[in-house]
Amino acid sequence: MSRSAAALLLGAALACSEPDAPAPARAYRIGFAATPPRLDIQSVLATIEMWMPRADGALLSLTVPWKSLLADTSARVLVRRDQLELVQLYRGRGLEVVAMIDATDGLARDREAPELLELGRSIREPEVQRAYHEYVMAVDSVLRPSALALAMETNLVRLAAPREIYDALRAMVNATAQALGGAAARASLSVTVQVDVAWGRLQGTTQFVGIAEDLADFPFARSLGLSSYPFLAGFTEPEQVPLNYYSRLGENHDLPMMILEGGWTSSSVATITSSPEKQARWIARQWQLADEAGLAGVYQITFTDLDLTSFPVPPGSILPLFAHLGLVDTELSPKPALAAWDRAFRRSLIR
Repeated sequence: MSRSAAALLLGAALACSEPDAPAPARAYRIGFAATPPRLDIQSVLATIEMWMPRADGALLSLTVPWKSLLADTSARVLVRRDQLELVQLYRGRGLEVVAMIDATDGLARDREAPELLELGRSIREPEVQRAYHEYVMAVDSVLRPSALALAMETNLVRLAAPREIYDALRAMVNATAQALGGAAARASLSVTVQVDVAWGRLQGTTQFVGIAEDLADFPFARSLGLSSYPFLAGFTEPEQVPLNYYSRLGENHDLPMMILEGGWTSSSVATITSSPEKQARWIARQWQLADEAGLAGVYQITFTDLDLTSFPVPPGSILPLFAHLGLVDTELSPKPALAAWDRAFRRSLIR
């Protein structure tokens, strides 16, 4: 469904609603990735069993397994071993599966992926680009997601990384998209862009710069993924985030858009002051932004908080900033934000 059609249906629902009537329908699927509070299989299973009843979509947030691929391990073997059973579980519960693949460092967009750096390799190398290509092709053919983002936060990579890294990423992604069929691919192909960068906020300004360069650099896209962490972009209260924060990125194109990562911390960390109540207000605000933009999906990578004693945290890592984005804590005890999420899930879905 196009964003314009969804907006018309949503507007009709709002116009017909009364104060005591059921909440209006939503145009977007919502869900999470399988990221657990701790790195063990019991945590993974407990996490997904808790969020699946409050989701109609599932997110695969994938990093390229560079070491295994460059050691000549088959991409299809890796995908079948690591992801297929989980995807089958999701589909058995009736969840739509969307996937995004990260080829650079998700916690430091000025750098290449940590595994590549450890190996002294680079996506500028043809062999490394072939490994990426084979992995993406395996994800598409084995897992068959309905939507597939081939690169993450491209505008932030372009802003922060050396130009030769961005140029290599662009070439690698476009070549793989062409092999998948481009606009005629089975999955809806996309990249993700960083909303806070598009608004100029991570650059320390309030000058909107948009995403025209990303749309031009990745012309195969049939949809667009969004990433947004407003608490890191100078907003101190959820209500300060403009109602058109997402919808403005939809101007001048008609690609369906979905949030594929984002959130608001429930804990004060570094220079950020927050609370569980403030996080709940953000979840409520996000639904307003999603309705305004006619989004096709709203996903979070983390359903739970992260127990940082279970994750490798290199010196200087920004991972602690993202450790309290969960709607439940590390023991799976609900935070106020979970009730705000559940209220949206109970709204009927425009299919």
